[in-house]
Amino acid sequence: MDANDRTAGEDVTDILTTDHRQMLELLAEIEQSTDPERRRDLADTVIAEVMRHAIAEEMFVYPAMEEHVPNGREEVEHDKQEHDEIVQVMKKLEDVDAEDPRFMELARELEAQLRHHADDEESEQFPKLREHIPHDERVQLGDKVQNAKKVAPTRPHPHAPHSELFHKAVGPGVGMVDRLLDKLTGRHTG
Repeated sequence: MDANDRTAGEDVTDILTTDHRQMLELLAEIEQSTDPERRRDLADTVIAEVMRHAIAEEMFVYPAMEEHVPNGREEVEHDKQEHDEIVQVMKKLEDVDAEDPRFMELARELEAQLRHHADDEESEQFPKLREHIPHDERVQLGDKVQNAKKVAPTRPHPHAPHSELFHKAVGPGVGMVDRLLDKLTGRHTG
């Protein structure tokens, strides 16, 4: 099931955990594939999924963490720094030919960074969200995250700020341009 097709009413922590699994599975498929074209398609798909996920987190989950979770602001700053690092690797991966040996090195680096980020969120932050935010609010956050992912950018933009206001005001326009470019170039984005 595509992450963007889930039904409404799911807890945001469950949605984000499923996203993590799907992104890591795509990266594992890259590792297993010997076809450069397939690797490129999988990389483009995982990049788009990571971007949608990260933007949705920054728009809705991080503000909730800052408001409800003790030391939430510090945790959000740490996560945004990790997002920056992930975006830098994705930008490099996007720009490398799938037959170049650096492609697989970057794919493995992206996998390691995503695994670390997902482990932090799932083992430390999501339990705090469950503890400090009532279930119905987490479900509302889940619906917002799902909707945000539908309009979020699909390409890494290393110089874009990681701010809720930027993503809500400018992000849908950037996302629309990204999806248009994806169609025009035949880029697979899930």
